[in-house]
Amino acid sequence: MPHDARAYRLDELARLARATLVGDGATLIARVATLDNAAPGTIAFLANPRYRPQLRETRASAVIVAPDAAELTPLPKLVSPNPYAAYARVARVLAGDDAVPPGAHPTAIIDPSADVAASAAIGAFATVGAGAALGEGVILGARVSIGAGASIGEHSRIHPNVVVYPRSVIGARAIVHAGAVIGADGFGMAEEDGRWIKIPQMGRVVIGADVEIGANTTIDRGAIDDTVIGDDVKIDNQVQIGHNCVIGDHTAIAGCVGIAGSAHIGRSCQIGGAAMIAGHLSIADGAIISGGTFVFHSIDAPGVYTSLFPTLPHAQWKHVALHTRNLRELADRVRALERKLRIRAAGEDRDSH
Repeated sequence: MPHDARAYRLDELARLARATLVGDGATLIARVATLDNAAPGTIAFLANPRYRPQLRETRASAVIVAPDAAELTPLPKLVSPNPYAAYARVARVLAGDDAVPPGAHPTAIIDPSADVAASAAIGAFATVGAGAALGEGVILGARVSIGAGASIGEHSRIHPNVVVYPRSVIGARAIVHAGAVIGADGFGMAEEDGRWIKIPQMGRVVIGADVEIGANTTIDRGAIDDTVIGDDVKIDNQVQIGHNCVIGDHTAIAGCVGIAGSAHIGRSCQIGGAAMIAGHLSIADGAIISGGTFVFHSIDAPGVYTSLFPTLPHAQWKHVALHTRNLRELADRVRALERKLRIRAAGEDRDSH
């Protein structure tokens, strides 16, 4: 157990994780671990049934399990119908609070007209533009740029090298990871005589509370109306969200997703990694988009949507792709044969009378 780690009693963790304690509540836990690599003083979790054999062999001091797995181990345990969520709460407690003392680094540049809470912490070479607002407990990492008139809600953390363009709004308790760009120009162009005319992007990005935005993700500001990211939205690394998109509350978006402009994503959606969503369409609340899926039309009902073949050996994939390319021709031939069969059947029916 690390010497500087704070150990928590298991009954205390049970309360914080909203789980049921079974076994010795005085068991001390200092960190989380996998079932395979656990050691005394750690807590592991079982969320996937395929790892049940490891549960019997783990050296953890305690485990987090679902009710149907509680009898599989004599170890002290936290029992929850959602062990992964219970693990997440425990891990947050054990990770500790890496608080940053308030104040601005001497190299930071803060415009005199900016409204900066006394409890905010501003890192080296960060800049805060004219009229910008930083709420209570905001943390800006090194070289963060907050544009003029932008607003960062209380207890948000903006990691190094993030750029927040002017007038952008980020709600309370947000986490924005390194290199993200919030509020850059949307890709707005008008074509004339083979050349492109840039369209000024006059809207903002407005981000709700409890949002997390991954490293190197870009969210473009609106062309006229705002780009809106709802409360509790979770966005992974290297995601592109185009201008005028609306992302509903509690939606999760995995890495490398691309969402074209003016798409409306509903509440509580899940979008798998590398999915591509065309612009000017809508996706219903609760829809789940599988990784690598291309969405070209609106989705009007919840459910799981997938557009890719499962993985195949290359030679077999080429065979399937060849037949897929010929599906239209094959369908036309089938319709022609069906028409001939109907005509023949009608003639035979007449002859029988």
